[in-house]
Amino acid sequence: MNVVDIIRKKKTGIELSKEEILFMVNSFTKGKVPTYQFSAFLMAVYFKGMTTEETAALTEAMLYSGKVIDLSVVPGFKVDKHSTGGVGDKTSLILAPIVAAAGISVPMISGRGLGHTGGTLDKLEAIPGFKTNLSLKQYKKALAKVGAVMIGQTKEIAPADKEIYALRDVTSTVESIALITSSIMSKKLAEGIDGLVLDIKTGSGAFMQKLEDSRALANSLINTAKQFDKKVVGFITDMNQPLGNYIGNWLEVVESVEVLQGKDVPDLNEVTFNLSGAMLVMGGVVKTIEEGIEKSKELIASGKAFDKFVEMAKFQGGDVRFLKDLSLYPKPKFHEEVFADADGYLAAVNNLEVGMAALELGAGRMKLDDAIDPKAGIIFYPKIGDKLTAGTKIADVYCDNKKKLEAGKERLVRALQFSEKRVSRPKLIREIIQ
Repeated sequence: MNVVDIIRKKKTGIELSKEEILFMVNSFTKGKVPTYQFSAFLMAVYFKGMTTEETAALTEAMLYSGKVIDLSVVPGFKVDKHSTGGVGDKTSLILAPIVAAAGISVPMISGRGLGHTGGTLDKLEAIPGFKTNLSLKQYKKALAKVGAVMIGQTKEIAPADKEIYALRDVTSTVESIALITSSIMSKKLAEGIDGLVLDIKTGSGAFMQKLEDSRALANSLINTAKQFDKKVVGFITDMNQPLGNYIGNWLEVVESVEVLQGKDVPDLNEVTFNLSGAMLVMGGVVKTIEEGIEKSKELIASGKAFDKFVEMAKFQGGDVRFLKDLSLYPKPKFHEEVFADADGYLAAVNNLEVGMAALELGAGRMKLDDAIDPKAGIIFYPKIGDKLTAGTKIADVYCDNKKKLEAGKERLVRALQFSEKRVSRPKLIREIIQ
């Protein structure tokens, strides 16, 4: 095959064959296609898109560039959840132990924070001793013994994705439905799952800020999963404000523990229980999402879900004393409160800026080699539509660096819009796509 011909076909909108796509990916990962040519290929895909068949072929090429984990030794149904990321999105930490406590295996290969969005691995590593770099042998052992495991992408899992993503990052081709789909699905399919629940965020704190873009990504992910005979359901959920109240790695662990111990955080619980409910349906524990929501609440009320979280953390090396007594965790050096300076309704939140404020505090990475401060973060109290009076506390801000604290606080305040008129609350579950 001729690389130039393949690039020319794609840039003129001609559909590529599975063989041509496999050739491009395999040749690139083996060093036979130079980066400048593969960059041209990525740009052609960015502008012309891909069909369902092309996207599935690209996913397959990336998937089989490494190992596909065989979980046949683990009995029963295996289901995972994937979120496209947001601010305060800690649902994985809550739903994985819920679903595992119901007897369904939950294998999770998670990611780190990306841009303004938090990462599950960074949150878990805020628990002292928690190891996310398990070997595939340990991964299988954890799943068989505990029923849930959360690790990062290993060298054996979809190595082509890592190389291609790095190139996308420097060629401004990240925001492509086909390329996002193949990146996500190649890793998820490699986990050894039978089913997948998708949480596609939409709004100011999401990568896909427009509903139509979120819907297009959801359909692309669902269609690709079906090409590989996986059960799948997609939720489009609101990300126009933080999910829950806590933003930052240890803070999000705290809120997750509190929910697992029975605390009612209305928006976080609604999204989490819908997702866990769908996972329970997929695993055959219940027949409807509504029944799954009630089952999730029962597993929390009984203490079984929290016990499963502690068991998972302990197996992966975490010091569970900090989960059983949250007050033991080291305190940040600096803390400031933010208050409303006038009466009014919270009309809108620039959630991207809230996420960036958390980054300013040290809760994420501005550069690849930045160290994360697990204690840094924000507790953000109001929700869109709430009526506030002058002097009402809006947020608590935490950091180990005074200058960073001031920068984060200023950015947070600028992200908020107030109105004298009543404002309606955004709908949390925007759509469910079967």
